[in-house]
Amino acid sequence: MNIDLVQQNILKQTLKQKQHERGFTLLEIMVVLVIIGVLAAMVAPRFIERADEAKVDATRAQIQNIEQAMKLYRLQHGRYPSSSEGIQALVSPGKNGKRYLDSLPKDAWGNPFIYLSPGVHGDFDILSYGADAKAGGSGFDADIGNWDAQK
Repeated sequence: MNIDLVQQNILKQTLKQKQHERGFTLLEIMVVLVIIGVLAAMVAPRFIERADEAKVDATRAQIQNIEQAMKLYRLQHGRYPSSSEGIQALVSPGKNGKRYLDSLPKDAWGNPFIYLSPGVHGDFDILSYGADAKAGGSGFDADIGNWDAQK
């Protein structure tokens, strides 16, 4: 008999505990989702803007690397590559087998750089058309060139 009483007491305690357990209501879950949505709406644009700024900075750094390779090319050949030779001259092995860049670079948006020699702004111009891949533009769509790479 003692075992039956112990089992009944355990059963009663278990039922009482289950009655006291409670989940979240639909309203509570919806309030939390709204709060998360508002926070995401406030924070997300800042991250997107930072990503675009990082692409501009990466493109400027890439232009500076190409510019340094152009200067090395000039030291070896006494001139910069012509517009028709383009940046391709830096990745093609020359007479001495020297390559100035390992691969043909692209800007942060995956577009090829434009090379002009002689340039409008100096001995040569290296430029990216920016996010929109079109000449001109403003903001993140603005052209980025070696003449303003230090901005």
